[in-house]
Amino acid sequence: MPAEWEPQVAVWLSWPHKRASWPGQFRPVPYTFAKIVAQISRFEEVRINAAVALHARAKRLCTAAGADMTKVTFYDHPTNDTWCRDHGPIFVKHRETGEVAITDWKYNAWGDKYPPYDKDNEIPPSIARKLKLRRFENDMVLEGGSIDVNGRGLLLTSEQCLLHKNRNPHLTRADIERNLRDYLGVKTILWVGEGIVGDDTDGHIDDITRFFKPDGFVTAVEANKRDPNHPILEDVRERLQGFRTPVGKKFDIVTLPMPKPFSFQGQRVPASYANFLIINGAVLVPTFRQKKRDTEACETIGACFPGREVIPIDCYHLIWGLGTLHCISQQQPA
Repeated sequence: MPAEWEPQVAVWLSWPHKRASWPGQFRPVPYTFAKIVAQISRFEEVRINAAVALHARAKRLCTAAGADMTKVTFYDHPTNDTWCRDHGPIFVKHRETGEVAITDWKYNAWGDKYPPYDKDNEIPPSIARKLKLRRFENDMVLEGGSIDVNGRGLLLTSEQCLLHKNRNPHLTRADIERNLRDYLGVKTILWVGEGIVGDDTDGHIDDITRFFKPDGFVTAVEANKRDPNHPILEDVRERLQGFRTPVGKKFDIVTLPMPKPFSFQGQRVPASYANFLIINGAVLVPTFRQKKRDTEACETIGACFPGREVIPIDCYHLIWGLGTLHCISQQQPA
């Protein structure tokens, strides 16, 4: 599995339509998606899963947002929901031949929290058929947001998610590691502990810590010691400091601020700047209408990816669905 900063041919999205995912807050969400499509289309192709009935309006919104529609393709791939990082294929690439293939894992809506998810499970085979790519099927439950790789044999994940009994109660930690090695071509699994408060995915890594280079992590920290995220993220940082690269060196660790906590309808949302999306030539960074912290986060992430344009995306409404830019997308390597 290539690192996200390696060349991409496209980013996959699944068009939003499930109002229950944004209770009372759905109306702005398709407009936000259209803006995201417009920004990605400046750099590479955007491929969108959606039932045919959604295509016409979605195309109108993307056009109005300024998307380069010559780079936007809609596929007749109906979904239950919009979280393509988790129900979409996880692409792998052959080191020698350059062949790109699809790994197709089981998806159960984060431990059967939001049934049905039958259509979501059809997305990887549908994409494999459409693109005529080989598909490697594994009946282990795995979501793309629960893992991050450096493209050089390391995979980062959390115990809270991958060892959760609502995913693979029949598998041991060793079984899970073996599946990840066999299907994603990684050698070493690095485990942190828990994820942030309000995250209904049981601790996805893409809200906590990301690789930004083969030997570097950018990791969220909470400065307020009274915030419940403070000890969780401190534990993550301590584990990262204890990790060593394959040649025995410490990793470079860059800290990223957390947004100030906020809620919708009394529910705290898992807002995190770590949910950024790396594309060819740019990084899309979620922002939350907190000028000082949004700016600091964009500057920190920009410094991690010199030479890439930093594009802030207002995710204030999107996060009410409990995910942002990385959660809705899945990159296809070139």
